Amino acid sequence: MSHQLAISKDASKAEIYDEILPQIEAVIEGEDNLIANLANIAAILHEAFGNLWTGFYVNDDGKTLVLGPFQGPLACTRIPFSPIPRGVCGASAAQQKTFIVPDVDKFEGHIACSSASRSEIVVPLVVDGTTKLVLDIDSLELNSFDEVDARCLERMLDHVKSKHFG
Repeated sequence: MSHQLAISKDASKAEIYDEILPQIEAVIEGEDNLIANLANIAAILHEAFGNLWTGFYVNDDGKTLVLGPFQGPLACTRIPFSPIPRGVCGASAAQQKTFIVPDVDKFEGHIACSSASRSEIVVPLVVDGTTKLVLDIDSLELNSFDEVDARCLERMLDHVKSKHFG
């Protein structure tokens, strides 16, 4: 099935999320494969916001996140989150909460998969006390992410959770 993404070019961040979230829901509704859906979500978010890197890390063995579908430059392949979490993704997976990092250089233990990354948001998807995956978005600019991103991305992952883990 072919889809055309509709995004208003002069819209605010909140308006863009309001436009793309129903489109993401429509795209994943007709597909049962998690990896295919994560790939399309990464592509839609990357196209909508033009960040440096947009993608997913998936719980591989209960201790490590492994690279999943993404858009952007080459990425770290494995990130430990237990017993000692590494980086923002590891911290988010271990603490099971969203992390907004305005300046990655000030985040102790940040993993610099790309030296061009300046700010980051990581949102976990947690099911029955287990982090199944995290959504990681890196920006070329400082202070790119805020509570609007957190709220909208958490809402989007809630839809993924109900579709694939419900």
